[in-house]
Amino acid sequence: MEDIFCSDCKRNTAVVFDHSAGDTICSECGLVLEAHSIDETSEWRTFANETADNDPHRVGEKSNHLLTNSGLTTMISMPTGGANRSSTGRFRNINTPDPDRGLIEAFKVIAVMSDRLGLVSTIKDLANEIYKKMDDAKATRGRNKEALMAACLYTACNKLEKSRTMKEIHSVASGNVTRKEIGRAKLEISKHLEYSIDEKPTDPAEFVRRFCSNLGLSIKAVKAAEEAVKNTAECDIRRIPITVAASIVYMITQLSDEKTQIREVALATGVAQATIKNSYKDIYPHAAKLVPAWYANEEDLKKLSSP
Repeated sequence: MEDIFCSDCKRNTAVVFDHSAGDTICSECGLVLEAHSIDETSEWRTFANETADNDPHRVGEKSNHLLTNSGLTTMISMPTGGANRSSTGRFRNINTPDPDRGLIEAFKVIAVMSDRLGLVSTIKDLANEIYKKMDDAKATRGRNKEALMAACLYTACNKLEKSRTMKEIHSVASGNVTRKEIGRAKLEISKHLEYSIDEKPTDPAEFVRRFCSNLGLSIKAVKAAEEAVKNTAECDIRRIPITVAASIVYMITQLSDEKTQIREVALATGVAQATIKNSYKDIYPHAAKLVPAWYANEEDLKKLSSP
């Protein structure tokens, strides 16, 4: 108990808190010292007291503007027994099937894929929005929904300039989905939403920081790789962006104190070793232009392994 000054007792007395009424009562004279007070502590409540589960959730799901009624609906559960069972059953019969059940399941799958790839919530939300638009256009019927969900995530990454390769998206896709199926779904999205997914070429710089992070490179090496990738715009290197990024990262690792094997770079980037080797042949003659002088001088560049 807590001691509070009582105006009747003229001294500090122990008080009792009546949380249901919000009253503070003197334990000696019964005077209500404070009425209808507000409890500012966390309201940990559960409506599953009949089970052994300890569910401290105080609120439901957050509102979602993509769902009917923003997803703020009430479900009436069936009691285990008693006189109210029949009346509750009549209320349940009034309920109509949830029109958003398919969307909710799709959003859950997209959320799992996003978590596996470590994507930010803005990408996940855009992927949900794209799937919702496809659903509104009745373009999800009769199609491989797992492939469509993966294609929505791929499109969202591309639109927000946080590109992921088809191989990466395929690796986290649910079900036995093939890359070809995801590619078809990507074309369907482009067709129904009336915009091209590949509106502009992907910048190799979008991959570099992630590849360097996967390899655990230093901040200095990351900055050097990013600068080297930007310098590729001045050279005639006819390779796809992810291959250019992988070969640049491989070159930078060869100039660092701890050299990284090409198989480790291939594993971190998802690009085949042979592809990195062939791309390295193309960028090797331009090493002096690509690698920043503050990271490696002419003597250091001479130590690069010849392709």
